Amino acid sequence: MSAPEGQVPAVFYDGTTARRHPVLIAPTQDRLGLAVLFDAPDLTPVVWPFDRIRALADQSNPASLTLTLYADSTDESPRDPARLFVSDPGAVAWLRRTRPSLFKRDLRPGTYRKVALWLAGAAGAVAMMLFVILPGLANFLAERIPLEQEVAFGRAVMAQVEYLFRDGDEQMVCDDPKGRAALDRMTARLTRGQTIPYDLDVRVYNHPMPNALTAPGGQIVIFRGLLDKAASAEEVAGVLGHEIGHAVHRDPTRLTMRAAGSAGILSIVLGDVSGGTLVGIAGEHLMQAAYTRDAEEAADDYALMLLGDAGISAAPLAEFFGRIATLTDDIPEYLSSHPLGAGRAAKMRAAGLENADGRILDDVDWQALKRICD
Repeated sequence: MSAPEGQVPAVFYDGTTARRHPVLIAPTQDRLGLAVLFDAPDLTPVVWPFDRIRALADQSNPASLTLTLYADSTDESPRDPARLFVSDPGAVAWLRRTRPSLFKRDLRPGTYRKVALWLAGAAGAVAMMLFVILPGLANFLAERIPLEQEVAFGRAVMAQVEYLFRDGDEQMVCDDPKGRAALDRMTARLTRGQTIPYDLDVRVYNHPMPNALTAPGGQIVIFRGLLDKAASAEEVAGVLGHEIGHAVHRDPTRLTMRAAGSAGILSIVLGDVSGGTLVGIAGEHLMQAAYTRDAEEAADDYALMLLGDAGISAAPLAEFFGRIATLTDDIPEYLSSHPLGAGRAAKMRAAGLENADGRILDDVDWQALKRICD
C-alpha cells in the first residue's frame, strides 16, 4: 500500500456473521476507492469509496486500523456494520497520511440539538429535585421524625462539627463550673414558661469564631469568639434566643436533611455514592447556617418574643446586628440566606422592647460566662 498499486492482506468482517474473511486490499485504478478482494470465489469484491471510509478512534493498538464505512443507519453515528482490519504497517501509514477524512466524526443531523435537549432536561430534573422536591420532602420529614431520633441524629452531626473544629487533642467543650452555671441561668431565664419540644443542650465551644449554631434535637453551640466580641450578656441572650427559635421551628433538621439529600443526589450524579460522607457534609453545611431568609426572620421574631417575655430589651441585640452589618451587608439581600444586618437591627429597635430594662445576668455571672473556656 505504500506503493498504491500493490495489494496487502487484511481481514474483513461483514457485520452480519461472525465469519472472518482474509482479503487483499488495494486502491482502485481511479484512486477514488479501496478495493476489497476476497479469497473465496463465491464472494464478490467490494469497493469502499475513500471519502466514506472512517477509522474507529477507540483502538488500543495505534499500529493498526479498524475501518468502517459511512452509511445510513439507525444509530446516531451512521456507520455500515462491516469492519475492515488493517495491520500492514505500510498500508496503515499510507491511509493515515493520505486520507484526511479517516477520523472524521459523523453524526446524524440534529444530534447536537438532541443531546443538548437531553442535557437540559437532565439538569432541569436535578434542579427540580434539589430545589423543589427535596426541600418539600425535608419539610415533611422534619415535622414527623420522632424527637428521640432527631436528638440522636443531632448528636451525630455535632460530633462531626466538633471534629471539624478541633485542633489536635484540645478540649472543645468549655466546662468551667461557674461559667456553666451562668449559661444555664441564662437559658432558664429565656425559656421560662415557654413550650420547648426538647431538653435544650446549650454549650460553648473553645473556638475564636464569633458565631453560634443549632443542630437537630435542640443542641446549641455558642463559640467562644462570640462571647469575646459581645458587649453584654443581653447581646448573647439575643443570639441564644435566635438559635432557640431555630431549634423550636426544627430548622436544623430541615437543613441537615436537605444537605444530606443534596449530597446524596449530587454523589449519584457525579459518581461518588459513599454514604458515609453524608453526615459530614450535613455538618459542614450546618456550620454555614444557610437557612432561608424566612427561617431567619422567624427565628428573629422568636428571639424578640423570648426577650420580651423575660423583660429584656432588644436594644443590645439591635446593636449586635448593627455591628455585624459591616461584615454581611456587602452581599445583596436577594443573594444571601440571611436578611441584611442593618434591616435586622432596625427590626429589633422597632420591636417596642426599649423600655424593658431587665438584665439577663448580673456582672458576676457575665464575667463567669466570658471566662467559661479558661
